[in-house]
Amino acid sequence: MLIDFFFTLRDAKVPVTIKEFLTLLEALQKNVIAPSLDEFYYLARLTLVKDEAHFDKFDKAFGLYFKGIETVFDSKAEIPLDWLIQRLERELTPEQKAELQKLGYDKLMSRLAELLKEQKERHEGGNKWIGTGGTSPFGNGGTNPEGIRIGGKSRNRTAVKVWEQREYKDYDGERELGVRNIKVALRRLRRFARTGAAEELALDDTIRSTANNAGWLDIKMQPERKNRIKVLMLMDVGGSMDDHIERTEELFSAAKTEFKNLEFFYFHNCVYDYLWKNNRRRHTERFPTWDVLRKYPPDTRVIFVGDATMSPYEVLVPGGSVEYNNEEAGAEWLARFCQHFPKFAWLNPEPESLWQYRQSIAVIRQIMNNRMFPVTIDGLERAMRLLSK
Repeated sequence: MLIDFFFTLRDAKVPVTIKEFLTLLEALQKNVIAPSLDEFYYLARLTLVKDEAHFDKFDKAFGLYFKGIETVFDSKAEIPLDWLIQRLERELTPEQKAELQKLGYDKLMSRLAELLKEQKERHEGGNKWIGTGGTSPFGNGGTNPEGIRIGGKSRNRTAVKVWEQREYKDYDGERELGVRNIKVALRRLRRFARTGAAEELALDDTIRSTANNAGWLDIKMQPERKNRIKVLMLMDVGGSMDDHIERTEELFSAAKTEFKNLEFFYFHNCVYDYLWKNNRRRHTERFPTWDVLRKYPPDTRVIFVGDATMSPYEVLVPGGSVEYNNEEAGAEWLARFCQHFPKFAWLNPEPESLWQYRQSIAVIRQIMNNRMFPVTIDGLERAMRLLSK
């Protein structure tokens, strides 16, 4: 029954081999797991997937193949807790939402410290304490124009601080492009130069030299033609960028193909004092932003990729990061990149028609000297034209 599963993974571009498949069968034969679909999922992923970059492809193929294998809740099953929580979440009218007031970053942090000392029990549906639902600026599952989310999932994306450990996925750099024109647009930035040893046939010179030599073959060699443009790509990941994963992966895949001298790092919402290259190890493998600034020469082209959609505090205020208390404001770090690398641009996958409604986008556009472009063919061509000057 698992042979078709093997071919489903291959069709999904997961590079699984016969040897790995036999390892999975051997593990099943020796009963290393209980008869559970969840345990089989982890065993299959462990034995069949060699690179974390393919986890997303594996998940999609697994879900496609085993869809419907588990039955729905039986008649005696309890109502899931998340269903009950959703019933507590209040749906407010536009008029009720307009009555809610923003406290401001400093007052929010001060009030939270007070509540942590005073609150002794859980609260739901209120407007004061840390809890779920309701209109309090503290907790999760409620409605407030500006608050601190503690646990739970984001609903309105208005939190200025998030107290939880969040996991992000790396962008897939091997994704097949749906729109080949993205690659064509990026080619405007390529600049070729012949460098290195003379190891490539110079056809035109060989023909000319042979003709001048009365037909006797005179082979001429030349250095290989290489793209000398250096590109540093800094990509926002997680949060509101989850809405743009497909487009960002297309862009990242195209960049890896077109730019041979490409380096990349991840950040969340705004650049602060460290970056990372692997989202699963972002808490343990960090690269100080100062080191990145010093490592790459000023002629490097810097491309920021992000929707620039966040609380303005995350850009303008020290400690404004939703994940930790950064010592310097994100605006300071963005300004340093702009000063060190004269050739820079920001690519925004958010539709350009929505930019006017995002205060943080206006802030970042000002810092970037209006060098923000949409991730469209025209936007990419304009960005590459600017970077190639």
